[in-house]
Amino acid sequence: MKNEQHDIFHCELMVVTGKGGVGKTTIAAALGQAASQAGRETLICEVSGQRRVPSLLGHPTAGAPGTEEQVAPNLWTTTIDPELALVEWAGRLIRPRALLDLAVRSNSFAGFINAAPGGRELLTITKAAELSRDERWDQDAAGYELVILDAPASGHGLAMLRTPTTFAEIARVGPIANQAREVEALLADSERSQIVLVSTLEETPVNETIELQDALTSQLGRGADLIVANDFISDDLGQPEIDQLSAAGSELSGAATTAILTRHHRSQLQQGQLTRLRGAADCPLVVLPAIASHAIGPDELEQLTALLATELRLLS
Repeated sequence: MKNEQHDIFHCELMVVTGKGGVGKTTIAAALGQAASQAGRETLICEVSGQRRVPSLLGHPTAGAPGTEEQVAPNLWTTTIDPELALVEWAGRLIRPRALLDLAVRSNSFAGFINAAPGGRELLTITKAAELSRDERWDQDAAGYELVILDAPASGHGLAMLRTPTTFAEIARVGPIANQAREVEALLADSERSQIVLVSTLEETPVNETIELQDALTSQLGRGADLIVANDFISDDLGQPEIDQLSAAGSELSGAATTAILTRHHRSQLQQGQLTRLRGAADCPLVVLPAIASHAIGPDELEQLTALLATELRLLS
């Protein structure tokens, strides 16, 4: 029997974005792992040639761009190359095949991508949407139940989400306009697509998260579906404990006292930012603790996945 999870997994496309450096890719990997463990056939997509998710999952190899590589039961990863995506899409439209081969050899597709503002973003989000369809551009390939896109950070992520509408308005008719409108409809439907914002509990990331949430509403007509506050330091020390620590300072090493007080101070600052983020959030918010490790690997990711799954069940 499949574990019940928050409805966020019952969609076709999930877009994960947030300020750079907040652990966005790690959270995308944890979401993918949680969805796959709940029984959803899930594909995690990276962009711009990145291939970090397989190593987070403990997978020893990473395929070439465009390769959909299984890394665990019900879980695959890939990286989206806009030029390869354009060639694949054009292969359905250009006949005879010799014309397609000529266009590839002449670098016509690369020229289009580099010349068209927003072309890379459109092809990336369109390819991500295509991966969840029953009818793929590659007729021999099957669609996934859930596609998770580890999107570019904040402003670039928002620009990617806007490009289908922009291209649909510019092109108006033809295959590009039709594709753009299909993706636009997908992104407008909160039953079919979900947007997840990732933040840490510092002032600048929280500011960007609140601004991005508002921009989604004003520019896309919808808000985020989930906010993940990552790397929270839990500190239960109260003022009596702090006073006792200060009084015993001469009996403790200076480094130990400084470390405890520094951690407490950071926790207090994070608590303030969490309160601010909760007050501004227009969607569910989950908080994930800081992991006591210098680097995130498979064990740490599994720990985050379990914590995230628990938090999502509480939202159900």
